[in-house]
Amino acid sequence: MKMFALMLAAFSLLTSAGAAPADTATVWPAPAGAELSKAFQVTVDGKSSPVYVAHVPSTDKALRGAGTGSTDAAFTTFGMSGPVTIVVTCPDAIASAKVLPSSLKIAAKVDGKTLTLTMTEPKPLTVEVNDDVVHSLHLLGNPPEQDVPRVDDPNVIYFGPGIHEIAHLAVGDGKTLYLAGGAILRGVIKPEEPFHVGRSVNGKEERRSYSATIELKGKGITFRGRGILDGSLCPAHTRNLLYVNGSDIKIEGIILHDSSTWNIPIRRSDRVTVENIKIFGYRSNSDGIDICNSRDVTVERCFIRTWDDLIVVKADKGQGEVKHVIARDCVLYSEIAHALSVGAELRENVDDVLFTNCDVIHDRGREWTLRVYHCDSARITNVKFSNLRIEDSKRLISVWINKAIWSRDPERGHIDGVSFDHIEAAGSPLKVELQGFDADHAVENVTFHDVVLNGKPLNEADVKSNAFVRNVTITPAGESPVQKK
Repeated sequence: MKMFALMLAAFSLLTSAGAAPADTATVWPAPAGAELSKAFQVTVDGKSSPVYVAHVPSTDKALRGAGTGSTDAAFTTFGMSGPVTIVVTCPDAIASAKVLPSSLKIAAKVDGKTLTLTMTEPKPLTVEVNDDVVHSLHLLGNPPEQDVPRVDDPNVIYFGPGIHEIAHLAVGDGKTLYLAGGAILRGVIKPEEPFHVGRSVNGKEERRSYSATIELKGKGITFRGRGILDGSLCPAHTRNLLYVNGSDIKIEGIILHDSSTWNIPIRRSDRVTVENIKIFGYRSNSDGIDICNSRDVTVERCFIRTWDDLIVVKADKGQGEVKHVIARDCVLYSEIAHALSVGAELRENVDDVLFTNCDVIHDRGREWTLRVYHCDSARITNVKFSNLRIEDSKRLISVWINKAIWSRDPERGHIDGVSFDHIEAAGSPLKVELQGFDADHAVENVTFHDVVLNGKPLNEADVKSNAFVRNVTITPAGESPVQKK
């Protein structure tokens, strides 16, 4: 028996030594009719991973400014249960390649028309070839799916691989909406669908649908999967892609592409989690995630590249306060507006908002990267920007009270308690401003701790403020606080 055991152990060692490595990569074939990129080909651990076109704001200045024209970036999405090797092939020779966020310190090996990199954990990476920051490739790694819903489960609305079209879908209490890898769910507007005529900011009349493409409305709802929710067939400003109104709601894993207006408004909701979501948009008002009059909302491990605000907090009149909001571990590419912001539309109180451990790989916009933007009457308290890495910005920080095009209330509000802690930013000119409205509507109690601009600690001269700003403290890393005069 001992001899048999030894022989069995030896056989096990020999067979395990020659065993194939674990299969750590999952790819999903593109459905017939999907718009695929010709700029890149990608393999993940030797498996071909489809590269989709991502419509992003145009390089034409007029079209870009209006949010009416697009150019093509690209993305591929895949699953991974361990480190994977990614090979990218381009039509032309690669002179240089950059992998963002830089904080991950991932270097690509270039050989002619190909580049190779290793992704050790499922994080969104952006590859820029030959210094082209616009027509980039986004590598969207996903963790393994757990407990995938069954097609025949009566509480599951299941969309499998392929292209599907829907006019409107309402998901109610206790339901799960599942969008499988290799599925594209396209929103459409039917000719007979009810609509009203609204006006855009510039006064132009626009046809607007009453509903979102998908509504999560109720309690205990989940929307998950590895597929794509697409709004490209909806005219501009007609509908949100995904509307949230309820409690105990989770959204995980899906990609949102080409919304005609806000991608994910979360309104009058409690206990909402948005995790591992990827969003691309080029059209005017294509905000990423708008957290409106909601409480206990967490946004984490997301990637957003849109024309308008990326992650923003708002509070409309009479719809409840905002409290306990966290956005963390996200990678952001800001095209026109704000990357991480509270405001505008602040007509109910906002308290306890945290933006933390995020990378802003580009801010090419006309607004501010980090902002509290207040043009109405609410009280805004306890807003924290912490452990943020901004690789490309012009207007870095703004804490601001004044009138604006968005103002609806006759009086201005208050901002009390905003902190910027461990912020590292690069760019030019990296402006920092603090502006109160008057003595009774002031910006108060703002702290800067370990804020570094282009490798140098923030100092008093870097912060431009008016007479209605009180109690500002600047503390470089390892030094005593400095009270701004």
